[in-house]
Amino acid sequence: MRSPVERLHIFATIKPKPEFFDQAKAALEELVQPTLAEPGCHLFTVLENRDKPGVLHLFEIFDDDAAVQKHYEKYYTKEVFSKYQDWLASPVDIQHLSVTSSFSSEQFV
Repeated sequence: MRSPVERLHIFATIKPKPEFFDQAKAALEELVQPTLAEPGCHLFTVLENRDKPGVLHLFEIFDDDAAVQKHYEKYYTKEVFSKYQDWLASPVDIQHLSVTSSFSSEQFV
């Protein structure tokens, strides 16, 4: 049996002002590919909530807090986050969860 691997799971709920929804979604989608190429990132995806129009969700899995901090320091992340303050209808709700699993992302490829 594999030894357990601990990873940091992040779930963010984002509610842009209606007039900025398309811009906010496009900006987050631009982050997906460069973020997935970062060391320590296993998942980074943007989803639109079908049950709550106007709400976006980010699902992220990183090795640990250090990998997330490096992500926040990237120029492309800073650029998007600097715009978001004016686009938001309410503060971003972020949940962090450390999860231990004996499965790796490579097993699901």
